[in-house]
Amino acid sequence: MKVELQKVAKGPKSAALPPTSASFETGRASLARAETEQRPTVLGLIASGRMRPDAGTVTIDGTTDYAAMRRRIALIDAPDVSEPAPDVTVAGIVAEELMFAGRPSHPVAVNRCLRDLGASEWARYSIGTVPPTVRIRLLAELALLRKGVDALVIVSPDRHGGDPVDWWRFAREVAGRDKAVLVVAGDASAAAIAAASLVERFGETGPDTFDEDPGRDDTDELPDLIVTEPLEEGV
Repeated sequence: MKVELQKVAKGPKSAALPPTSASFETGRASLARAETEQRPTVLGLIASGRMRPDAGTVTIDGTTDYAAMRRRIALIDAPDVSEPAPDVTVAGIVAEELMFAGRPSHPVAVNRCLRDLGASEWARYSIGTVPPTVRIRLLAELALLRKGVDALVIVSPDRHGGDPVDWWRFAREVAGRDKAVLVVAGDASAAAIAAASLVERFGETGPDTFDEDPGRDDTDELPDLIVTEPLEEGV
């Protein structure tokens, strides 16, 4: 499975989303950069087939099929769209997601699911109070229980705080299960992940990892980090 967005834009004068290109595919985790309060959600909606752009093209496996995208791609934690209410308990969210997945959603099933996900200790906590990585892992794993879902679009996980490397590591883990993953996040998170990836690639910090050209963008050399961003107007 491969989803490609080519110069997609939304809103008058592309105010909601400037021309942006991105892609994600089975077995890879990709990071799309989007700033401001609204743009990450708009990009997430377009990348998951839930909103059509005003300009540009969106394809899944080479064809335009928004219905297939909606069936196969889960939109995770998009602000004002798919994020859970902050005061709902973790157990309540699990029960609801199990129901959506067509699975038993009674208390025993909820407890079993939480145990399987290693999140039993958070059952009675409201989702707005759990650590960022626990939140993203929980919402993503529950979405993957739905029949036919083989891709995730995770929107603005960095808004919850924490270390972006943690949720990026989880995104790569999911991709390693033959899933396609796109994470939409801000510039600061992209920079932190790129830096961590370079350290991971070259080993522990030391003389051998000295950057001879700090101004050079090395992200293209990282096979496990695909970074996309809005294009400049007129490009």
